Amino acid sequence: MTATRTVGTQDPTTATRYYLTSLPGAARPIAKAVRSHWGIENGLHWVLDVAFDEDQNRTRAGHSAENLALVRKLALNLLRLEPTRQHGIKASRSRAGWDHDYLLRVLGAI
Repeated sequence: MTATRTVGTQDPTTATRYYLTSLPGAARPIAKAVRSHWGIENGLHWVLDVAFDEDQNRTRAGHSAENLALVRKLALNLLRLEPTRQHGIKASRSRAGWDHDYLLRVLGAI
């Protein structure tokens, strides 16, 4: 699959990507699977890394890494559901840490 990417005012770059799959050779199902994968990456993993610095976590003992990942995803979902949120997830997370009333709103207690 060939992909073209343009960042800002830079010239477009083209890359060829190779995939191993058990899907039929038709382009549409393969393209759909690739877009689905990147939708998850951009919608969840990237946000977790930017807002929660997840890639820097070095927790390894027992189930602690899985438990912390679950808590981060829970916090992300609660922040996304907060209807008065005016900023990004990272700023909203910081606000919840500083503003007790906002934290209660995020948790659904108000």
